[in-house]
Amino acid sequence: MKVLLIGFGSIGKRHYEILNSIKAINEIHVVTKQNLENIVHFKNIEEVNNIQIYDYFIIASETAKHFQQLNYLNKHVSSKKILVEKPLFERTYNLDNPIKNSIFIAYNLRFHPLLQKLANITSNEEVYYVNVICGQYLPTWRPGRDYRVSYSAEIKRGGGVLRDLSHELDYIEWLFGKLQNLKTINTKISDLEINSDDIFTAIGTTDKNTIINISIDYISKSPLRRIIIHTKNRTIEADIIKNSISICDKECQTEYFDYEDLERNHTYRIMHEKIIHDSLDNICTYEEGLNIVRLIEQTKFIKV
Repeated sequence: MKVLLIGFGSIGKRHYEILNSIKAINEIHVVTKQNLENIVHFKNIEEVNNIQIYDYFIIASETAKHFQQLNYLNKHVSSKKILVEKPLFERTYNLDNPIKNSIFIAYNLRFHPLLQKLANITSNEEVYYVNVICGQYLPTWRPGRDYRVSYSAEIKRGGGVLRDLSHELDYIEWLFGKLQNLKTINTKISDLEINSDDIFTAIGTTDKNTIINISIDYISKSPLRRIIIHTKNRTIEADIIKNSISICDKECQTEYFDYEDLERNHTYRIMHEKIIHDSLDNICTYEEGLNIVRLIEQTKFIKV
């Protein structure tokens, strides 16, 4: 299998590392303006003359470039597999041509064993209420790189906490149903030198009548990624940073599970292997990814 990786920033390099370890992949070429040694690379996607030779395409560029690159691929290749980093787009677009390829969105947290456990637990439970909190101080996200020049800092480049942490929106809808009736605050409240949003908080329901409370931010000095779920029979607390989960029943009997030895690239590797081998259960589809874009677009960024 031949792969064309578009974008070679931090996430692109991570994809490259993982793809290099998968036996089914024979070659990986890269689209980047960087000068790379011992890697076949192109300055832009238009330079790739024999683009049909690739079987699998990864779009790992800045969010604001996703539409142009995906639109180009969908015009020039067919019957291929394309994975787009999340979020799909920075705003809603329609592709110029009918979709001729299998397009997926890289919401890899769906393959975290903790979230897989939550999916199994809640599949036959009546879920009353879900509280999701996720945050990390933006200057600590990418060690060695000035946060002020990252795409996260600029809303026009597809940055902002709501897009960066759209994983939370995706897994809420994947586990608990489509979000609706949201009352939101999306703004910048900190002293970070950015023009994008640094906090998003919302309360609403899903189409399965579950109450949802969500808060995501760039300002948490102590990194947080937690989920609290109240069902008819249990209260579940999950910590995605500590990779642990507790399940307490009505008699206050508690079970504990942990995944401390989880390898850093585990979820990405599973996602890639499922796409490569056409085992597509739980993969985020193009329509699901586009729905998250629409959900984000409905939320007004308010400057204070």
